[in-house]
Amino acid sequence: MQTKTLCLAVLSRSDASGYEIKKTLEEAPFSHFQDTSFGSIYPALAKLADDGLVDFREEAQDKRPDKKVYAITEAGREALVHDLKQPPDPDRYRSDFLFVLYLGDLLPRDHLLRVVDERIAWYEQKLENMAGCEAALAEAPATQQFVHGMGVTVYSACLDYLKSHRHMLASGGQEALVAE
Repeated sequence: MQTKTLCLAVLSRSDASGYEIKKTLEEAPFSHFQDTSFGSIYPALAKLADDGLVDFREEAQDKRPDKKVYAITEAGREALVHDLKQPPDPDRYRSDFLFVLYLGDLLPRDHLLRVVDERIAWYEQKLENMAGCEAALAEAPATQQFVHGMGVTVYSACLDYLKSHRHMLASGGQEALVAE
């Protein structure tokens, strides 16, 4: 997804400064979808403004330069919907965790198990955090409830797999992976 589209998506929810857009993209739920940087957000906002897809107003700040607060225009909403109608690119999954596991035969077994146990704890914490969102989701659009449910399903499946197959790494054997 292009940075311009990500900016429009955030602005479709509320007006925001470039910094606020970046913070929104770093937090759930947007952080689960795409990565972007300050270095790409500000050029994207400038281009969106040049194209009439966003407007901005300057707000004075104490002892700091004025802050630009951006708002999506009607043309920006149309551009966002147009971009959302395009077929999405295939998902790209990158994982430092899987990279470490893939080369785990080079690591001491206790270290490898600690990595797995830390990831199990990470998934448990993520699922706990997601469960805390469910009350707020009751009023959310069905699309957001759907994405939340899919996220819970994926994290739960990963957690279940790690727990039920950890023994393969603990034993150090070459057991075949069998779907359970």
